[in-house]
Amino acid sequence: MSQADKSQVVEASQPVSARVRQRLQQAGQRFHANDNIADFLEAGELEHLLDEVAEKMRGVLESLVIDVDSDHNTQDTARRVAKMYLTEVFHGRYQPAPPITEFPNAEHLNELMIVGPVTVRSACSHHFCPIMGRLWIGVMPNEHSNLIGLSKYSRLAEWVMSRPQIQEEAITQMADLLMNKVSPDGLAVVMEADHFCMHWRGVKDNGAKMVNSVMRGSFLRDPALRREFLSLINLKD
Repeated sequence: MSQADKSQVVEASQPVSARVRQRLQQAGQRFHANDNIADFLEAGELEHLLDEVAEKMRGVLESLVIDVDSDHNTQDTARRVAKMYLTEVFHGRYQPAPPITEFPNAEHLNELMIVGPVTVRSACSHHFCPIMGRLWIGVMPNEHSNLIGLSKYSRLAEWVMSRPQIQEEAITQMADLLMNKVSPDGLAVVMEADHFCMHWRGVKDNGAKMVNSVMRGSFLRDPALRREFLSLINLKD
């Protein structure tokens, strides 16, 4: 058996998570909780990864002294949780970016555009508790900007937020993505969210929300533009 064949046999015997992790490390690619790793998954591996996560989640339930054999409520919980993580709440880690059609700014639009509020859902990377909130996006286009449809902002936001996140990093990722897609003169992103790690555990404060913003380009340089955007979104219900 050649060395290459031996390597393939060794790789095939590894858990799929180990194979994916090895590819990431060999490429020098970061794989933090809020990173997308879709480019390093091969065909069929997500299904095998689901099986692996389900098996390990069953071990977590057993370590919590939950009878997963005779308790009818938890017999399939491990697989349900694995499927939820990989294909729903964290799918932004494992799926490529949604296809986005971009249009040239043929009319040379250069006035403030605001999108929002966009409903966003995520989970904090500290406790995997839900983050539920709203997102506003301000765009100052120029003649060289690409324009994207209204629904595409929501799709991109869902893709970014469907990963274990912290709010401060999430909207920075969103801003980076939109700057790359749209190439505007300026971009503003504001997010307001409830963090269930505060509602459900710890201080159990049901009233606290977090609001933060990222300003780029003309929004950063021009206080009047920034004030106009913030006054128009008006976070009060």
